[in-house]
This record gives sequence, C-alpha cells and structure tokens, in this order.
Amino acid sequence: MMSKINTAIDINCDLGEGMPNDALLMPFLGSCNIACGGHYGNAVTIYNALALAKKYDVKIGAHPSYPDHANFGRISLDIEMKALKESLLSQLAGFAKVCQSQNLKIHHIKPHGALYNDLAKRENLATMFLDLIRIDYPDAILYCPPSSIISELAPQFNVKIALEIFADRNYEDDLTLVSRNHPKALLTNPDEVYGHVKTMVFGKSIKTISGKSIPVNADTLCVHGDNPAALEILKMIHTQISI
Repeated sequence: MMSKINTAIDINCDLGEGMPNDALLMPFLGSCNIACGGHYGNAVTIYNALALAKKYDVKIGAHPSYPDHANFGRISLDIEMKALKESLLSQLAGFAKVCQSQNLKIHHIKPHGALYNDLAKRENLATMFLDLIRIDYPDAILYCPPSSIISELAPQFNVKIALEIFADRNYEDDLTLVSRNHPKALLTNPDEVYGHVKTMVFGKSIKTISGKSIPVNADTLCVHGDNPAALEILKMIHTQISI
C-alpha cells in the first residue's frame, strides 16, 4: 500500500516531441524541457509547447540534442566538436527566438538522450557544453545527473545546476541509465514507479538494476512524456507525493 511522501522536489517532463499528450501532462509539472530541433521539433512545435507552459505557469527549458532526427537523438554520434557546438548553438538560438517572441525566459537547459549520457561521462564534451552555457546562456540552470563529470565541472564555469533523477527509468551501478534496448529500462507500472521514487526522494538513494543501493541527492524528478503511462504516473506522483 502506498504512503504519501512529503518533498519539495520539482517535477519535469520532456515535451514538444510529437506526442499527443503534452496538454494533458503540463498541468502536473513544475518545469518542462522542450525539443528544439536536434532530435525533434521546429518553430511551430516549440511555440505550441511554450503556449502550454505559459498557460500552466510551468518553467521553460530547452532540450537540445545531437542533430539526429533519424534516431531521435538516442545514439552517440561521431561528430566533430566544432560541428556539434554549431548545431547546439543553432538549436538554442532558434528556441530562444521563439521564447523572445512570447516574452518568455529560458529557465534551464537539459540535454537530450545520448548527448545527456555522453556529457555525463566525457570531459571534453562536458567542457564544451559548460563553456557554451557560460558564454551564451549564463542565467540558465543546467539539468544534469548526480555524480556526473558535467555536474562536478559546472562550478568551474559558474554554471548553476539542478541534479536530476528519473522516476520511470532504471539505473546501472555507475548511475547511468539502463539502455533503452533493455526490457527493464523503462518503468510503466505506477506502483513500481512509486517505490522507485520513494527510495530516491525519501531514502536519498537509487536502487540499481543489479540491486545495489547508491546514495543520491536530487533537485528535480523527470517523467518521460513518451512513456505510455506518463499521465497515470504523474497523477500518482501528485496523489502520493506532496510537491
């Protein structure tokens, strides 16, 4: 039986990715991460997601990615650093332009998919991305994983961070996310998600897929918008967790 958890953690979701449920999910969020063209999206989809965020007073984040529509940004690309940086700057500039047209401010930046994972463990990539934020988006908060290279380097670049955990994803022992190719990568049962979230938020630890318990602190909790049970999970979180 579920017991209610009391916490002040932010709830975020990746939106503007072509799923039909953005309008249903937005009322349950504290912040959202909107695809800005790397893995999905264009000015129209960005505008529509921003309109929903504005309606429900949800904090707005850019969700840049490897430039890879074909694989939805979920595989690491062998791309020159200069070309990747130019793509990221283009994605963020396009996002910022739509935000400015609506008098909206970018609250945070959260990398997507394989880029998010690679930034967590590759120092050269993390350094490039942090320098980009420092120079071009100094007021934006970076959403990133706990115990990652990018989170540890961020203070050197004066980049503010929010440590992120995932309500609906399983973890490896090194706190990377279990590959989506694994049958247990994504959690879709709200009861199972509840136990996972309770351990992370209330117990301040992650139970990995191998059964280990790894200490963790977090500022924001993500539910994936493309999870088929996303709405049910968010309703459960609002019923069972005081945010």
